[in-house]
Amino acid sequence: MDLFSGLITSKTRIRILMRLFLNPEGNAYLRELADEFAVSPSQVKEELSQLSGAGLLESEKHGRQIHYRANTQHPLFPELHSMVHKALGMDRIIDSVIGRLGRLELAFLLDDYAEGKDTGIIDLGLVGDIDRANLIDLVGKTERYIGRKIRTLVLTPEEYERMYLVLKKRPLLPLWVSGKATKPEAGAA
Repeated sequence: MDLFSGLITSKTRIRILMRLFLNPEGNAYLRELADEFAVSPSQVKEELSQLSGAGLLESEKHGRQIHYRANTQHPLFPELHSMVHKALGMDRIIDSVIGRLGRLELAFLLDDYAEGKDTGIIDLGLVGDIDRANLIDLVGKTERYIGRKIRTLVLTPEEYERMYLVLKKRPLLPLWVSGKATKPEAGAA
């Protein structure tokens, strides 16, 4: 979050941006965000109103709740999306993984981070012929660099195909896909 703190003074606003811009396909509602961030709903409501007023968020009513999501059509969306990835270290993870781990076909986030929730533990799925010794070294270095724990799920393409139906039931956000990978959208939130 240090990347944003000089630009944006409200920690709640930063957390909302990170939550909704990490996975722009996801959405959240006021009470959910207030509970997740352990702040008052009024704080979240004010920030959501300001971000919506600036056009950065879109909203849609679902019953009694209003769900918010990143406005992917906003001119600043690409930059904010990129900043969130950099702040969370996703760019560093992918650059390192692609260059050093063998024949990577697919890299994806699972569960909390796939939903845009910064819980401090990144569940990273890798599909391909992965050099596991290099992976252990890389994970340790990357964890120190980004200040978060990384848990990996390494699958061969065949294992991924067999697990596809299970994986598609979980929040999944593709980070990188080679030309060979199949079904990269599995379970996309």
